[in-house]
Amino acid sequence: MRSYGQYCPIARASEILAERWTPIILRNLLNGATTFTEIAAEAPGIPRSLLTSRLRELERVGVVTTTPSPTGRGYLYTLSKSGRDLHQVMLAMGTWGERWLELAPEHVDPGVVLDAWCRHYLAEDRLPDHRVVARFDFPEQPEKANRLWFIFDADRSEVCRTAPGFEEALIITAEAQALTRWHLGRIQWSDAIRSGRIRVSGPPRLARALPTWNRRSAWAHIEGVRRSP
Repeated sequence: MRSYGQYCPIARASEILAERWTPIILRNLLNGATTFTEIAAEAPGIPRSLLTSRLRELERVGVVTTTPSPTGRGYLYTLSKSGRDLHQVMLAMGTWGERWLELAPEHVDPGVVLDAWCRHYLAEDRLPDHRVVARFDFPEQPEKANRLWFIFDADRSEVCRTAPGFEEALIITAEAQALTRWHLGRIQWSDAIRSGRIRVSGPPRLARALPTWNRRSAWAHIEGVRRSP
């Protein structure tokens, strides 16, 4: 970590918080991740060595507390009092980003969207009483990332990168940006369907219910000044 050499509290805080990947790590901890694997899973692309380094630095400055895992393998990472105090800071960052920044193609990794849906926005109380496997196709995405499976299950929902081996009840063909904008609350599911940007095939009852299995985004209430079409 390099110092700005300034007494200003913004400069001092930036030495810690403005490091690449640090805000994402803090977001994941604030969202309830406690293990190295959980933190890494919601930070796709971060090198393991860099994540280790960032966690050590956050522990050094007293933002993160590290304790041995009860399982005897690895550690648990929790936010200290100063770390929890960053909640409002992160909310302010997210609010500003949602209000003022465009949603560019490089921001719409559909795998990240589906993972967030599964981990944080899944309306488990609205799921049917049986397992539903939905295949998501994203034709404009690179070949290795253009097909994902979402297993909706009240007991154990998950997103799969390879075919899970169960019968596919729903097949969704979508533009990644349209799915992301719907997930953020910027567009209505019905509008995306009418425009053809999202198409669903399968039993009509399940197709109609699918969007209700996603809870309202934490950012949906924000009126954005800048909006891409």
